[in-house]
Amino acid sequence: MLVAGLLVVVQVAWGLPMLVVVLAVIAMIFLHEMGHYLTARAAGMKVTEFFLGFGPRVWSVRRGETVYGLKAIPVGAYVRIIGMNNLDEVHPAEEHRTYRSKHYWRRMSVAVAGSAVHFLLALALVFSFLVAFGRTETVPSPDWTVTLVAPGTPADRAGLMPGDRIVSVDGRPAATMYDMVEILPEPGSSVSLGIERSGDLLVRPLTLGAHPQDAGRGYVGIASETAKVRRSIEVGYLDAVPETLDEFGFLVKESVLGIGRFFSPNGLNNFFRDVADQPRQQETAPAESGITTSATSDSQDRVISIFGALRIGADLTENGYGNLLLFLALLNVFIGVFNMIPLLPFDGGHVVIATYERLRSWRGRRYTADVSKMVPVAYAVILILGFVFIGSVYLDFTDPVELPN
Repeated sequence: MLVAGLLVVVQVAWGLPMLVVVLAVIAMIFLHEMGHYLTARAAGMKVTEFFLGFGPRVWSVRRGETVYGLKAIPVGAYVRIIGMNNLDEVHPAEEHRTYRSKHYWRRMSVAVAGSAVHFLLALALVFSFLVAFGRTETVPSPDWTVTLVAPGTPADRAGLMPGDRIVSVDGRPAATMYDMVEILPEPGSSVSLGIERSGDLLVRPLTLGAHPQDAGRGYVGIASETAKVRRSIEVGYLDAVPETLDEFGFLVKESVLGIGRFFSPNGLNNFFRDVADQPRQQETAPAESGITTSATSDSQDRVISIFGALRIGADLTENGYGNLLLFLALLNVFIGVFNMIPLLPFDGGHVVIATYERLRSWRGRRYTADVSKMVPVAYAVILILGFVFIGSVYLDFTDPVELPN
C-alpha cells in the first residue's frame, strides 16, 4: 500500500511521464538484483535477503530461506549471499553454500550477472527502438540559412546578413552549405557569392580569408544552425542487429571514457568547484564554421543524481516513447559499466578478487584473499561516492541540466 501510495503521489505531482520512468527504473534495478539472485541460486549459494532500497525496513516476507522486502530509501537494491569473503562468519554446516567456496566461474557468473542484465536490456532497447522508430540520420539541408555572421570577417565586410542563403559561388550552384564549402577556392581568392535574401537574388563579391582551423581552406565567416536536418529511415529486423551492436559499442565506449574523465583529478576538481559555485576559467575554441566562440565545459561529463536522471527521462518521454527507449538504453549501459569499476564495493571489485584468487591458486591449493586489507580502500570509495551523490543532488536542484530544444 505504501509503495502504491508513493507511485500515486509521483503521478499527481509530476505526471504520467515521470511515473513511467520511475517504474522503468524500478524494474531495471529489480532485474539487476534478480540476475545476482538467479545465478547465485543456480550455483548452490545461499541467498538470505533480497531487498529493494536501503535503510529502515518498510515491508518484508520470508519465503523459504530468503527474506524479500522493501526498505525506506529508494536509491538501489541488494541481494545478500552468505560468505562473500573471508570476513563473513558462516556456520560450518553452511560453508559449502557460501560464495567464497564455489568454483571461480560460478563466482564470476554471480559477480557479472548484474551488469550483464543491464547490457542485455540495453541491447533489447536499442533493437526495439530501431525496429519501431527507425534510424535517425543527419543530412545537409537544402533550406539552410545564415544564422550568424562573425564581425570583421569576409562575410561581414561583404554585407552578408542572418537569414541569407548562399546559392552559388562564382556561378556554380551550391544547394547546401556543405556544397558551398566544397567549391570554395583557396584563401585569398576573390569570389562572387549568389545570395538569396527575402526572395531576391543578390551578388556579393568578397575575398576569402584563411580558416582558423585549417589555413589551407577558404573562409567566409558564417555559421548556420539550419545547415543540417534530421530524418528517420526505416530499419528491418535483420539490419537492426548489426546497427544495434554498433550503437551498443559506441555507448559502452562513451560511458567508459566519461567515467574515466569524471573520476580523474581534474574531473573531480571541476565537479566540486561546481558544487562550491566557483566559476571555471573559460576556454575559447573555433567552431566548425570557423567562428570563435566562448563557452565553458560545465555540462561536459556532468554527473547527475538519480533524481536528475528521472527528470531528464520524464522530459524525454513527454516528446515520445522512442526517447524513453534510448534514455533507458543509455542508462543501462552506463550503470552496467559503472558497476564494473574494479574496486569494492562494486561488482567489478568482486571480479578482481575472484580473478586474483584464481591466479594465486595452483597445484590444487586454494588461495583466499584477505579482504580486510581492502576495507580502507572500499571505505574511501564509499566516502567519495557519498560526496558525489550529495553534490550531484545539490546541482540537480540548484542548476539542473537543461536538454537542448
